[in-house]
Amino acid sequence: MLDRIRELQKEIEERVVQSAEELEELRIKYLSKKGEISKLIEDFRNVSADQKKEIGAAVNTLKNFALDKIRVLKEGLEEQTTESRKIDLTLPGDPMKAGSRHPISIVKNEMLDIFKRLGFVVSEGPEIEDDWHVFSALNFPEEHPARDMQDTFFITRNPDVLLRTHTSSVQVHDMETMQPPIRTVTPGRVFRNEAISYRAHCMFHQIEGLYIDENVSFADLKQTLLFFAKELFGEKTEIRMRPSYFPFTEPSAEVDVSCSICGGKGCNVCKYTGWLEILGCGMVDPNVLEASGIDSKKYTGFAFGMGIERIAMLKFGINDLRLYFENDVRFLNQFEAAN
Repeated sequence: MLDRIRELQKEIEERVVQSAEELEELRIKYLSKKGEISKLIEDFRNVSADQKKEIGAAVNTLKNFALDKIRVLKEGLEEQTTESRKIDLTLPGDPMKAGSRHPISIVKNEMLDIFKRLGFVVSEGPEIEDDWHVFSALNFPEEHPARDMQDTFFITRNPDVLLRTHTSSVQVHDMETMQPPIRTVTPGRVFRNEAISYRAHCMFHQIEGLYIDENVSFADLKQTLLFFAKELFGEKTEIRMRPSYFPFTEPSAEVDVSCSICGGKGCNVCKYTGWLEILGCGMVDPNVLEASGIDSKKYTGFAFGMGIERIAMLKFGINDLRLYFENDVRFLNQFEAAN
């Protein structure tokens, strides 16, 4: 039995472990209830009386040796783990991939930069508004369909509080607090109660412009929009204006640009017309000026508005509006070069 004790002590002494799992295996093999040392203790009852003292002391020594060995091995593993977690501050940092701006932000900033060069200043306002700033001050009749629950997200009724359906509400604030000349552009989110599809969403972004001064004409509006289109889509871009109707402008027009994808020859994007609709515009209705305290006999002005998503779709060839809101990194990474 003494030979077996010496053999086990040698095994334990020579044992090396590289992980906590191996250390646990070592403990189980020698110190568990069914381990090698427990077997020696069970066999101890068969030892003759004259050998009990010597063998008993040897078994206790072996057990203590095994406990010390496991303790030393455990401390060694902990030191290795601590050492591996130390950070060498002199090493260069791991490269981190820079993110990119959202395509909506890219196009919005480009559009704002164009209008800033024309002397427009940027105005922003609240997304939750009252009926006056969204509808009444802009010459919307009481029975206008835009006031219905089908088109507008109302928060409360009587008095009406709602999510703005256009950023024209900010222009009303400007006309109420500023004196002409007024030349502003108003970017921001707007909300309409529409079914979500590849071409429509309940939330989208607009940029609207307003210019009020003495002797402002429709020719000024046309030249402003022509300059904007050429700067945004390229020098060869042309525009055309079609008569339309908006409650807050008279006369009003829809503006199309020549398709930059086919060069005006006709393709599936422009439905083979060679033109793409981008915005609505017109001369500010005198009723709108008077509602905000501006003398319509002295001042005239023009206004225009466009969806940023639509412009970005044309600029980047995007065919599904929902992609803007899904935060898919595979989609967003495509716009790194545009930053």
